[in-house]
Amino acid sequence: MQITEHIASLSEEGRLLAAAAEQAGPGASVPTCPGWQIRHLLRHTGMVHRWAAAFLTEGHTAYHPDGGEPDLDGAELLAWFREGHSHLVRSLEEAPADLECWTFLPAPSPLAFWSRRQLNETTVHRVDAESALGGPLTPVPATRAVDGIDELLTGFHARPKSRVRSDKPRTLRVRAVDTAATWTVRISEDPPQTVRTAGDDGTEDADCELSGTAEGLYLALWNRLPLTAVTLRGDRAVARLWTDNSAVTW
Repeated sequence: MQITEHIASLSEEGRLLAAAAEQAGPGASVPTCPGWQIRHLLRHTGMVHRWAAAFLTEGHTAYHPDGGEPDLDGAELLAWFREGHSHLVRSLEEAPADLECWTFLPAPSPLAFWSRRQLNETTVHRVDAESALGGPLTPVPATRAVDGIDELLTGFHARPKSRVRSDKPRTLRVRAVDTAATWTVRISEDPPQTVRTAGDDGTEDADCELSGTAEGLYLALWNRLPLTAVTLRGDRAVARLWTDNSAVTW
């Protein structure tokens, strides 16, 4: 995906998140984030948006702490969220292509990193907001879902802080049946190593395979849908190893 596509999608995802949050109300429970209400979701995501925008507008070349979550609620909190999301989108749109600032995952450029990261951040939390309504979720296009799976498997869980580990080496295959994308995740005592292949090129034997639409896999791997939302073949314990240990915490 191109940076402009990421930014345009981020703009839409934030709008959808705010609309779902407004409809649900600040006290509504968020089933996909046990213990959270909509107010917690808005405070967290709004804080992340402002934190990310600061790197773009202030050019921090090292880690810079976030500004914390606000003591706001109700209509005032929703307006604060919308303001921060709009500021993030504008900051990305106005940032120079040769922007230099801190990032924490491999990417072609800092601008490519932050546009992609904030799109996935906002998409996952938009799903959280819509889950509070109990109705259907807004679809995630396959190309975006594949890009989000890439970020999760080859980015987040390639880092030393990944808790997806196993004393006994295990292999997890992830196959998106509506695209040509397949990922092979090798799990060991070290951080997982993931290789993406096309279609049936991933012929290495796997202990477990998860297959489904790119959207279903994206949301299941982010623990926003249960494993029953995708097809599981092989050792279920390997899939549980993922779901029990893969949560990305702030």
